[in-house]
Amino acid sequence: MTQDRTILHCDMNGFYASVELLQLPHLKDKPVAVCGNPESRHGIILAKNEHAKKYGIVTAETVWQAKKKCPDLVLVPPHHRLYKEYSLKINEIYLRFTDMVEPFSIDESWLDVTGSLKLFGTGKEIGDRIREMVQEELGLTLSVGVSFNKVFAKMGSDYKKPNATTVITRENYQKILWPLPVRELFFVGQATAEKLNQMGISTIGQLAQAQPQVLTAVFGKHGQQMYEYANGLENSPVSRYDDREEIKSVGNGITFRRNLEGEKDISVAVTALSDRVATRLRAGHVKCGGVKVDIKDPMFHTISRQKQLDRPTNTAAEIREAVMELIRKSWKINDPIRLLTVTGINLHQENEAVQLSLFDTVDERREKEEKMERTMDSIRRKFGGRAITYGGLMGNDIGIDMEEEKPK
Repeated sequence: MTQDRTILHCDMNGFYASVELLQLPHLKDKPVAVCGNPESRHGIILAKNEHAKKYGIVTAETVWQAKKKCPDLVLVPPHHRLYKEYSLKINEIYLRFTDMVEPFSIDESWLDVTGSLKLFGTGKEIGDRIREMVQEELGLTLSVGVSFNKVFAKMGSDYKKPNATTVITRENYQKILWPLPVRELFFVGQATAEKLNQMGISTIGQLAQAQPQVLTAVFGKHGQQMYEYANGLENSPVSRYDDREEIKSVGNGITFRRNLEGEKDISVAVTALSDRVATRLRAGHVKCGGVKVDIKDPMFHTISRQKQLDRPTNTAAEIREAVMELIRKSWKINDPIRLLTVTGINLHQENEAVQLSLFDTVDERREKEEKMERTMDSIRRKFGGRAITYGGLMGNDIGIDMEEEKPK
């Protein structure tokens, strides 16, 4: 009989809020939430600390709803670069125990520690040691699930919070997980849970004992997947940390403070988004061979258009020109726009050989644009994202924050 794997799922507790409180220790005993700009449509709760959670504040509710529950709630803006820095430090701790570390999001990772048990002890002992190290070295807490597959490890980390280790085995998973509402099963969304409830399936145990043919008939492949998850049959591997999939696109989008109306508004937004995408491309030493634009109107209707470029680029000027061309061809220029996303696609390494233009002046212009934009990168790294930008973006009222343009 094949020996079971030992899989850990490590999930940081209130990650954004906890990182913010490291910088603001005087707020540690107050209810605190990280949120988008309350004056914009991004005015929602992104994360909250344990004190805020006691008031019933939940992620993704609006700021005004949260304030209604807790008038003394302290709101702080997000600092995404700081979260990325801490995420890297946390994963570096995981890598001391195994190289099989698969990040699931910025604050969650799976670890396969099967090959590390003789060195570091049981899965629970490793989980407890990781919690101690993260708290001692970084001042943060996490919850750990330990199990024989990734799904049950993930559910274990959710089972008891904050700062706990939960072990789910073949012997106890039915006792621990089967009584839970079916909505608690990994990858079961609200709509799917409601449909299952209508079928008389309200717990994970009832789902596990359902006929898989019936589930497949109603939900397709997802029905079979849910059945396997509920019965502990999931067996996907944990990827090695260095084998993560190569990035295939770089994009940036904004839901605007007010709707864009007319070419002038659109031009301001596209200039900012193209600048951000180009900055990230250069930071990653890649160029895009095409661009994609996604447009959403106030009624949430969305279109997506893309085009290939004559040759790969990482300059905002060329990306902007291509995106504006796409929008003029595919969108009534005076129709309102709620959300706009610009993405560089078909990425190439900077040093890949490309065919030169037949016209030297075209290549000279591209070279000058790239040199100028790299100079902007250098200034922003030194003095911040607001140190230098395009004149048309200054004082905009559509919700573009130039600090976001600072490269990593």
